[in-house]
Amino acid sequence: MGRAHNVRKEAMKKTSRMKSKLYSKFGKKIYMAAKEGGPDPDTNLTLRHVIDRAKQNQIPADVIKRNIEKSKGNLGEHYEPARYEGFGPSGSTLIIECLTDNGTRTFGAIRNCFKKTDNNLGVEGSVAYMYNFRAKISFKGLTEEETLEAMMEADVDILDMKKDEDIVTIIGEPTNLNPMKEALQATDKELEFIFDESTYIPMDTVELKDEELDRVRRLYDMLNEIEDVQDIYTNIADFNPEIDE
Repeated sequence: MGRAHNVRKEAMKKTSRMKSKLYSKFGKKIYMAAKEGGPDPDTNLTLRHVIDRAKQNQIPADVIKRNIEKSKGNLGEHYEPARYEGFGPSGSTLIIECLTDNGTRTFGAIRNCFKKTDNNLGVEGSVAYMYNFRAKISFKGLTEEETLEAMMEADVDILDMKKDEDIVTIIGEPTNLNPMKEALQATDKELEFIFDESTYIPMDTVELKDEELDRVRRLYDMLNEIEDVQDIYTNIADFNPEIDE
């Protein structure tokens, strides 16, 4: 069948793994949001936001429904948030956010990834102070002036606003994520949301050489294979982990 067949086969396997990981990631978040705030998205704003993000990422309706239903039971299943911080080459840093039901297992898996890729796992707080935790929404469909007017009409404060071609990005305090999005939706314009969540934003970024980027990509790929890992943040400028080595 040849090399082309093997390449397609590996690509399909990678796509399947990524899809499975994405389902698991949102499944946990939906379950925890429903468990902690109730299964009704009309009264649980956190759950509503997670469901919206799941739909944006094309998570099937049955995955969403199954995890909401699971939250109503008394199975004793519970995930704790865990954050790990580490260092790559030339001043690069990473923050790894997890949801885990076994902290010892997760820590061991994270540490192994750093060790195998010759990067360094740090202690709590060694990296996070170089980032701001902010609500960030990127979207298409409004001008900067219309966006600012929408925020003022809703009496919602934002910290920064940027425009890149037709994409507007607004930054605010994490507690303002839902009010910011609701203010945008209240314009009744047809909006396309590209990113809307609270995230770690580095205060400064670094640029790496190709071989250094390869090293960080290997670390990223290994971390992303861990079931408990939810999100990975880095201060590497224009970092794209999907680029083939």
